[in-house]
Amino acid sequence: MLEVDSFFWENPPWGDGKKKYRLGLKPISKDEWIDRKLGPNLYEHKRKLLDCKYNDVIAVTSDSFEAQEILGQKFNLKKLVYPDAIADMSLLIQDDLCLIRANGNQELLAASVCSPSYWNLKSKIGKPLKDIHQPVTTLNEKIGERIHKFINQAPIMKPFGRQNWLIHGDTKRFHLSEEVSLPKEPSKWFIRSERETLCRFHEDYSLFTINVIFQPLSLIHNYPEQKQNLLSSIKTFDAEEIDYFGGYEKVSLLEKYLLS
Repeated sequence: MLEVDSFFWENPPWGDGKKKYRLGLKPISKDEWIDRKLGPNLYEHKRKLLDCKYNDVIAVTSDSFEAQEILGQKFNLKKLVYPDAIADMSLLIQDDLCLIRANGNQELLAASVCSPSYWNLKSKIGKPLKDIHQPVTTLNEKIGERIHKFINQAPIMKPFGRQNWLIHGDTKRFHLSEEVSLPKEPSKWFIRSERETLCRFHEDYSLFTINVIFQPLSLIHNYPEQKQNLLSSIKTFDAEEIDYFGGYEKVSLLEKYLLS
């Protein structure tokens, strides 16, 4: 049974109904960057994946050793249990970790992603960010260049944060691809929110983190203003964003539910 997250509902990621796909990064304190300790359930989730599905959740490029070593110092990493430092670092924090080159093409150099939402790390590693976002052309058009400039110009050790949101049919963390059997009744759906941070921790490297939380969609009826704002945000989707979100049927069912 999920507990009601009052902070989430008072500060939902769709805000006042703004467009979903926007940069939205705001400065946060260093204490909010990589200081979120794992509880036992999330630790066990990550550890099992690292032990049983390592190649599904860990990916590195051949030239990522230096970046991982420097990041390991930020995490005060003492020893390695797994073949890649990014794997051991992932057990020190709630978040998934994506290590990015801060300049040039900004390739994804190393990552530990134990809670993917409809994307497969194997298909992303080594690619520039603009190629990673390529499946949604309009996403690149709207914020792709802004993301590139932001990372390229970001001050060192000044972390930023934002909160994203999606809708899932369950609270399973591991979704390499879209759910095939989404329940037809939205009252059984869940809001999956990703609290993300971005910090250029070195002249050459940045870290992007993703921390997933779930809330039952049904709780939205207790928050009329937030329900209206979510509906407003959905109405800003273009065709490609609808497809990326889960398709017209999913969006239509969600809209009808919010209007009920």
